[in-house]
Amino acid sequence: MINPIKAGMALGTLLGVWHLGWSLLVAFGWAQPLIDFVFWIHFIRPVYVIQPFSLPIAAVLIVVTTVIGFVIASLFGLLWNKLHHNQGLE
Repeated sequence: MINPIKAGMALGTLLGVWHLGWSLLVAFGWAQPLIDFVFWIHFIRPVYVIQPFSLPIAAVLIVVTTVIGFVIASLFGLLWNKLHHNQGLE
């Protein structure tokens, strides 16, 4: 059985921390070289330009991705529990 709240907290935290890391890369000016490198090793010509860091935008990014991660994992936990509720009882 999966605890939907714990699953939501786990994925929400993971996504929030991941995007906090991205925000820090932008703040330190390291995001553009990183994204250029990632595209280059995938044979993609970089066309995206990283905008200057903005604390309000970073906060929205972190909060939104954390909430989305929480909701997705919580729904997965509920669905998993529903589909596996009666297994092994027959």
